[in-house]
Amino acid sequence: MSGDGARGRGGRAGDDARRDAAGRQRGEARAQGRAGRTTAAPAQRARHGDPARGVAYDTLRAVADSDGYANLVLPPLLRERRIVGRDAAFATELAYGTLRLRGRYDAVLAQAASRPLGQVDAPVLDVLRLGAHQVLGMRVAPHAAVSETVGLARERVGAGASQFVNAVLRRVAERPLEEWLERIGDAADPGGDDAVARLAVVESHPAWVVRALRESLVGSGRSADELGALLAADNAAPRVTLVARPGLVSAQEVTAQSGAQPAGLVPTALVLGGGDPGAVPAVRDGLAGVQDEGSQLVTLAFAATPVEGPDVRWLDLCAGPGGKAALLGALAALRGARLVANEVQPHRVRLVAQALRAVPAGVVEEVRTGDGRAVGAQEPGAYDRVLVDAPCTGLGALRRRPESRWRRTPADLGTLSGLQRELLASAVAAVRPGGVVGYVTCSPHLAETQLVVLDAVRAAARAGTPVEVVDAVPVMAEVAPTWEAVGGRADVQLWPHVHGTDAMHLTLLRRV
Repeated sequence: MSGDGARGRGGRAGDDARRDAAGRQRGEARAQGRAGRTTAAPAQRARHGDPARGVAYDTLRAVADSDGYANLVLPPLLRERRIVGRDAAFATELAYGTLRLRGRYDAVLAQAASRPLGQVDAPVLDVLRLGAHQVLGMRVAPHAAVSETVGLARERVGAGASQFVNAVLRRVAERPLEEWLERIGDAADPGGDDAVARLAVVESHPAWVVRALRESLVGSGRSADELGALLAADNAAPRVTLVARPGLVSAQEVTAQSGAQPAGLVPTALVLGGGDPGAVPAVRDGLAGVQDEGSQLVTLAFAATPVEGPDVRWLDLCAGPGGKAALLGALAALRGARLVANEVQPHRVRLVAQALRAVPAGVVEEVRTGDGRAVGAQEPGAYDRVLVDAPCTGLGALRRRPESRWRRTPADLGTLSGLQRELLASAVAAVRPGGVVGYVTCSPHLAETQLVVLDAVRAAARAGTPVEVVDAVPVMAEVAPTWEAVGGRADVQLWPHVHGTDAMHLTLLRRV
């Protein structure tokens, strides 16, 4: 088994825990009489949390209290409080890293505190998680991490709670990360025979997600031994990738404006080394955008798939928030085609229109609000190409949406896969014979990818609108020459640990 969780399966962790148990109670009792005590000198002790840590804390609370998304909550807070540069980067890593590794840190904190975490108030627990990430996951000196986090606790949750935070984090700082990973792995898998349980806690993923990703690897022709590497990749901060929209701006121009460098798979993708992408002139003007390279790749492959007959009218069935639509619009302009962008959510329709603002006049036929499930019945056979970027669990973008792993449940699959089937059936009805449908998800889960496609092919045959699966391998070879097919499959499954992209899925279908 690869990954850190494969180490240290002996009984040492349990012995250590028993030896430490009595000391914990005594240590926390002593801490009640020494408010704010840390290893720092008295003059250096933080009395208040600094702004960067404060904004990270507020992000965690907003995510927990209002079901917010960190990528929507954090940037406005940084702007509002005028946190920029290194402080903004620190706050971003602290908030995102803490959310990604919450499961790991909760397991550590459960061993470092004498009381069950269920008895710790949620705001206090978030402070502890932030402190644990600084100690174990960032390049922050342990004494500074403890001192600053105690100051944050004193400011946000009170002096009494800060004493508890001080005591617990000092214990966390007593051991390096590698030792903690052994301890929490042994606690999750005391018999040494449950690799899923061990990886779930060590790599901070719900166990059902770990099982699903293992099945997806195998089902896509890869080895289950890659699971540890995949989970670790989910926990790494993703690169900021720009797209140079063809015909609107060249990759060289974007590089000259931003210093971004080629990403490696497709020529439109560039990695931004730092700074605000919104400050890049091409991004500000809509000629370029922020888009994962995997998202670019599946869009380019869909557009490059040959159709039989005319190729002049394209549909993006689920267009929000507009990244793929903007890339399709740029390609359509080069090829004399027109694009219809459909989106069911009105606020996302506005985002699509904004994303398409730089596409030449006349190329975008319409940006409209509508239920994609109804388009096939309303406009049968009206399009030469239809892209279905279906709503999904997002298990392929866990590194970008750090809170989503803790919100999704297996119950979501039933609702989403039903919606995916309906959308794909509508797309098949909306494309003309000889035209192409691209089915895309940002999830590798087999229930959202291969099984949906299999059912859609069977349903289309019953409905008298038969389709065939198009081999994506030669298309991918044209669009991304360095991409290699695996397992002899006709569809495409990308992986963060292999391709450095989100785990995007693409199946190509041609209406017969």
